[in-house]
Parts: sequence; C-alpha cells; structure tokens
Amino acid sequence: MSTLIAVSALGIVCLLLDIFNLRKILIPFTLLALIAILGMSVAEFTSGESFIEPDKYNMIVTSAFAQGFSILFIILAILIIAMTPKFYEEKIVKIADYVALKVFMLAGAVAMVSFGNLAMFFIGLEVLSICAYALASSEPKDIRSNEAGMKYFLMGAFASSFIIFGIALIYGATGSLDIAEVTSSSISQGESLPVWFYIGFVMISVGMMFKASIAPFHFWAPDVYEGSPTLVTAIMSTLVKVAAIGTLFKLITILAVGLTPAYQVILIVLSILTMSIGNVTALKQKNIKRMMAYSGISHAGFMMMTFLAIETSANAVLYYAAAYSFAGIAAFAVILAVCKGKEDEKIEHFYGLIKRDPLLTAVLIGAFLSLSGIPIFAGFFAKFFVFEQMLQANHIVLVVFGVINSVIAAYYYFGIGNVMITKESASDAPLKAPFEYKIVALVAISLTILLGIVPSVIMGLSL
Repeated sequence: MSTLIAVSALGIVCLLLDIFNLRKILIPFTLLALIAILGMSVAEFTSGESFIEPDKYNMIVTSAFAQGFSILFIILAILIIAMTPKFYEEKIVKIADYVALKVFMLAGAVAMVSFGNLAMFFIGLEVLSICAYALASSEPKDIRSNEAGMKYFLMGAFASSFIIFGIALIYGATGSLDIAEVTSSSISQGESLPVWFYIGFVMISVGMMFKASIAPFHFWAPDVYEGSPTLVTAIMSTLVKVAAIGTLFKLITILAVGLTPAYQVILIVLSILTMSIGNVTALKQKNIKRMMAYSGISHAGFMMMTFLAIETSANAVLYYAAAYSFAGIAAFAVILAVCKGKEDEKIEHFYGLIKRDPLLTAVLIGAFLSLSGIPIFAGFFAKFFVFEQMLQANHIVLVVFGVINSVIAAYYYFGIGNVMITKESASDAPLKAPFEYKIVALVAISLTILLGIVPSVIMGLSL
C-alpha cells in the first residue's frame, strides 16, 4: 500500500515541478525519490510489516510476492528514468510529461501485482497501458511512432475488453471481486461451479497473454517495438512484459480451480509455440529492436512454464523476470548509445563496435550471453530453475523444447557478437556514447552477473 501511494504521489509531484518551472531538478529529485521508495519497499519486505495499514476494503494486498515484483519494477524504473534526459534532450521542455508517464506506469505495474480486488487489478492494468500507449506514439512527426501507438492502442483495447468481460463472468460465478472471497467461493463450490467461471478465467488469461505478447497473441509486438522510440521499447520490453507475466501468475494462483488438465495442455502448447515462434523468427531480423521484440516473445514462453507449477514457482518466475529485465536494460542502453542520431536500428550499425567502444561491446555481449542462458550470468540460472520446476512437475517435453530453443537463441545472439568483432565499421571514429547510457549499461549488467553469482538473493526468499 505504501509503495503504491508513494509512487502515485511522486507522479503528481513531477507534474507540479513542471508547472513551477523546476525542470532542472526534476530528474535528480525523481531518482532520489525512487531510491527512497526502493529503500522503503525493501524495509517493508524484510520486516514483513507495511508502514501503512491495509485499507478495510482489501483493495491492495501487501504480500511477499507483490513486494518482490514491486522492488524489481522500481529498480527498472530508476534505470529507465536515468536515461530519460539524454534521450529527450531535444525535447527538454516536455521532459516532465515523459517522466510523469513513466512514474505513473510504475504505479500501474505495482497496482497490478499488489491487487486484493479484481477492480484494482483492472485499474492498475489500464493506468500502465494508457501511459504505454501515449509513450509509444510520443513522436508525432514520425510515422513509425504513429503506427506503433495506434496498433498498441487497438490491440490493448481489444485485450482489455476480454479482461473486463472475464472479470464480469468471475463476479457472476462467485458473487465477489475480492480475491480472498473469489478463491474461497470457487473452492467451496467445487464441481458445481458455473461454467461461466471457467469462461471468465480463459478470457482473462487471453487478455493478459495479449499484454505479455504470448503466441498466438504476439503479432502486434514486433511492429510496436520497432516503431516506438527506443527508450519506450526498452520499458515495454522489460517493465510492461514482466508486470504482465507476474500478474498473470498471481491470477492463475487465485483462480487455480480453473487450472484444469485441458487448460494445462493449452499452456504447454502455447509455451512451446511462443518459444519457437519467437526464436525462429528472430533469426531473420535485420533490425535489432525487432530482433529484441521476438527475443522477448521467446522469453515470455520460458516464463510461462512457471504457470504449470504455481505452488512452487513463485521464486523462479521472479528470478527469471529479474534476470531477463536486467539483461534487456543493459542491451537497450547499448542500442540507445550506438543508434543515437541514426534513422533506424539496423544491425549494420553494430559492425566493428569493438574498435569504437570496447566497453559497450563487452556489455552487449554479456547481456546476450545472459539472454542465451550462459553461465555465469543470471539468465543461465533462470532457465535452470524453470527447467527444474518442469522436471519436478513431469513436463519433460517443455524442458526438451526449452533446451532446443536456447540453442537457437544462442545462434542469433552470438551472430550479433560476431559482427561487432569481425565486421568492419563504416567509421573508425570512437563512439561518443552518452555517460548516462554507459552507467545504466554497467549497472544493469552488474546486476545480471550478481544474480548469477548469488541466485539466493531471490531464490532464498519466502514468496
């Protein structure tokens, strides 16, 4: 509760600073405030007590799972906002709008994983989504951004209609939107549970799969990722995606009665389909943002495996989300630095990067090694823990397809590393990468390595 209130208040303060023409202190103030909120959230998590008493309507539930994901979201927001002033240096007069939208997006993500009532879940989802729509189309003179914003809005609205219809059916079957009452009512009714409960469960799942870009509901993601401003793509690829995955995991836990054998088979098929489509399609991409979009789709398939072992996989899904997000932020920080001032993000821009900036080359290779699942990076242990859960649940076929897809992914990730080292660049001049991008890239890849060396930081938590 306190985290959501603090983040929401910060978003309002960001807008007020703009009104009083205090843009110069906006970024430092926002970063310091987010660090303070992060410290407060960690203190709440370790103490097991909320600084603000839960509301009597149980709209927000302060659970260890919600706090763990909220801490991850705040760290991602800090890294993204640290790169914001340099990215928008030509639109500095509008910087407060961009920062406020990102902070409100963070508030929506926190509400999504902390909800105690399905109404609050939907509010959080829409807050996050509306901010994302606005940011995706925030380059009004760029036709690609206009197209991305329109596609994202249409697909998002379509997904939201599925979710709200599903919530209505769940309410009709259980008589409540409170998650505790929904869970107890669905369990107590047992086999007499109305069929529309299962229909509602499926509709909510489909809507959230759109948000998480899980195949076959992924078709919007590559165009939206490619057309959106690169910094927006970074936040959609990390914060938005892991918020959708974490929320869907929680929803399935709450509505576990609907996790029938038929539904589990569908989850297995969709997980395999998502991994395979994402990785195979990524092989042919010439634009690195589009490649990262398909890469993100494949990783959604890996995280989706945890839905088949909800009782034991809470730590695994949080660990995978953190490992994927930090590697993604590191990669996008390098992409921002390399493609700054260029019209597109073609892979040709990365030719011979090792001669122009060895440090950023090492960071990008490290990020791709983690996403491939290579030790000592966190991505290796993320896949290891997920595979372990699947073996314990006797879903061996998922592990087999997971290993195959990891090999496919390694091919195109290593392909980028290869051109950075062996190809000749069009220019041998040193890359003038902004300091902010370098710092964020180093911090993100350091967190990836840290989680790989000490996975107990997350896996040892009681979620």
